[in-house]
Amino acid sequence: MEKESIDYETRDEKGHWSPPPVEYAPLFTTPWKGAALLKWLLGWGGYLWPRHLCYGLLAFAAWYFLQPDFSETAVLSLPWIGLMLIRNLVFVLAVFGFFHLTLYILKVQGNRGKYHPRWQERDSGKFMFRDQVRDNMFRSLVYGVPIWTAWEVLYYFLGARGLMPLMEFRDNPVWFIAFFLIIPLWRETHFYFIHRLIHWKPLLRAVHSVHHKNPNCGPWSGLAMHPVEHLLYFSVVLIHFVLPSHPVHFFFNSQLTALTPAPGHTGFHGRLFGNTWPSGDYFHYLHHRYVSCNFGGGTIPWDKWLGRFFNGEGEYKTKKA
Repeated sequence: MEKESIDYETRDEKGHWSPPPVEYAPLFTTPWKGAALLKWLLGWGGYLWPRHLCYGLLAFAAWYFLQPDFSETAVLSLPWIGLMLIRNLVFVLAVFGFFHLTLYILKVQGNRGKYHPRWQERDSGKFMFRDQVRDNMFRSLVYGVPIWTAWEVLYYFLGARGLMPLMEFRDNPVWFIAFFLIIPLWRETHFYFIHRLIHWKPLLRAVHSVHHKNPNCGPWSGLAMHPVEHLLYFSVVLIHFVLPSHPVHFFFNSQLTALTPAPGHTGFHGRLFGNTWPSGDYFHYLHHRYVSCNFGGGTIPWDKWLGRFFNGEGEYKTKKA
C-alpha cells in the first residue's frame, strides 16, 4: 500500500501547514487515464474504500438492526422516534468523539500535518460558553442531530403510508447497486449549490456565518451550523422522495451527510494514525480559511467549472462571494 508522507513541515509565513496543491479526482479529467482512474476508484483512500464501504456497511447495519419497520412508523410516536434519535446521537458521539479524542485530547498525531498553527479556541466571546469545542458540540448535538433525525422520521413516516417511491433489490438489481455509486456524487452536487446559496450575503450574515466562526477547524466544527443550515444541508435526502430507492440507500446518503464532516474537518492532512487512515480535507480547509473559494468537493469540479477553485498554491486573491 502506497503511503503519503506527512512528516515534512511546509508552513507559510503565517504558520499554516501546506500540503501539495489540491487536485480533483480523475473521474472528470479528459481524456481518461486508466491507471489513475482505477487507482482512485479501487485504491485505499479512493472512491470505494475505506470510507464509502464503511458507511455502506453502517447503513445496512442501521437499517437491519437499529431501525423500526415501516409497520411501526405509520403513526408518529415517541418510542420509535426516540430510538432513531438515540441511535443518531450515538453515531455522532462515536465518530466525532473518536477524531476529537485522538487528535485533540490525546494528540496522537502531535501537530504533524495540522493545517492551522493553533489549537481550538478557549475564552473567546464569539463562541457559546466562550469555548470553541463546547460551542461546536452543542450546535452539532442539540441542533444538528435532531434535524438530521427529523428528515429520517419524515421519510419513514411517509414510507409507511405508501407515499415514498420504495424499491427492493429484486425489482432492479442494476439500479440498486448503481445508486450506491451515484449517491456520493449527488451529495457533492447538492452540497455545492446549497453552499453557494447560503453564501448569498443575507444568508451568509444571518445563517452561514455560524459555521465560518471556525477557520481553525476541529472534528466538531463539521456540524457546527445554524439550524437553518442544518435543515438545508440534510435536504440532500429529498432525492429519495422522488427516485425509487431502498431504505438502505436513504441511510447511506443520510449517514454520509451526517458523519463525514468529522473526518473532513479534522484540521489535519493525509493518512492519520500511523499513516494508514485517510482523513482531512485540504480543499475544504482552504474554503474555511479564505471563504470565497472551494464551495464543493474534490470529485466533481464544480468550482473549477464555475470559477471558484483555489488549489492552495501561491497567493490567494479574494473573490466576491
